[in-house]
Amino acid sequence: MNHPSPLRHLLSLNDVTDEELYRLVGRARDHARGTVPLNGQLADRVVGTYFRTTSTRTRTAFSVAALRLGARLVAYGPGDLQENTGENAGDTGRILGLMLDALVARTSAGAEELRTIASWDTMSVVNAMTEDEHPTQAVTDLSALLAILGRLEGLRVLYVGEGNNTAAALTLALPRYSGTELYLRSPSGYGLPQSVLLRGGDYAAAHAAVVEERHDMDDLPPEVDVVYTTRWQTTGTTKQDPAWRDVFCPFRVDAALMERYPSAIFMHDLPAHRGEEVDADVLDGDRSIAFQQAEHKLYGAMSVLEWCLTGLPPTSHTA
Repeated sequence: MNHPSPLRHLLSLNDVTDEELYRLVGRARDHARGTVPLNGQLADRVVGTYFRTTSTRTRTAFSVAALRLGARLVAYGPGDLQENTGENAGDTGRILGLMLDALVARTSAGAEELRTIASWDTMSVVNAMTEDEHPTQAVTDLSALLAILGRLEGLRVLYVGEGNNTAAALTLALPRYSGTELYLRSPSGYGLPQSVLLRGGDYAAAHAAVVEERHDMDDLPPEVDVVYTTRWQTTGTTKQDPAWRDVFCPFRVDAALMERYPSAIFMHDLPAHRGEEVDADVLDGDRSIAFQQAEHKLYGAMSVLEWCLTGLPPTSHTA
């Protein structure tokens, strides 16, 4: 197999340098613009997809991305591999790496399982969502903002809802752009892990950015460019508190919240539950870019696969 050296994985955004993040996001934006020729960049490569939990956007995006870039595709469902009969992740990764060039995997566990699969360094491994982080979602979100708003530097984002894997990825990515502001508002007990907040704070300190988490809807920032939410019950998770919906109710994005920010756009990583985390008139309104954002899943997937398997040229992260 003709792999780059060193082999590239996307397991966590903490493993990616600022410049690599800028390249990933810029390349995705370029794919969205249609300025990247599709000339079989991944011809003769074989990409596997392994999704243990449900996926509409991410699975479709990576499957279509691999095919559009000229790769062959092997798809595994949750019951297809011998992990279900007790084979450990290391052995599974060792075998798959002898035959695949890349594996795009979604699990219901943490990223450490993917690190075990990737430890043989015989194929690229892409984290298509674990319980603790959704790195390709951040590439999607930032490329959508860059394409639609024309910049990332100085953007102000209000994230409302659970401190889930999407929120974690956003916290590990957005503050790497100069002057950005990320305000996270989540119910008490449902915020981000302290380790993610600390790392996001480190990135913010290095780039004159802001990361702030609170567990109420008081003292909201006076101005933001983006209001972002996600579904309250992240894919593959459950909540122990039977009254959890009551706790989340004040964190719904409705017309009143959007009226506070008349120039802000609305984002949602989908799937959405209208009437829960977001009102229908917001999600389907003219300031929502949620479905354009979903389309950027494809462009982000193309960028990630190229980066992992061939590398990416330098790109401007501002235009």
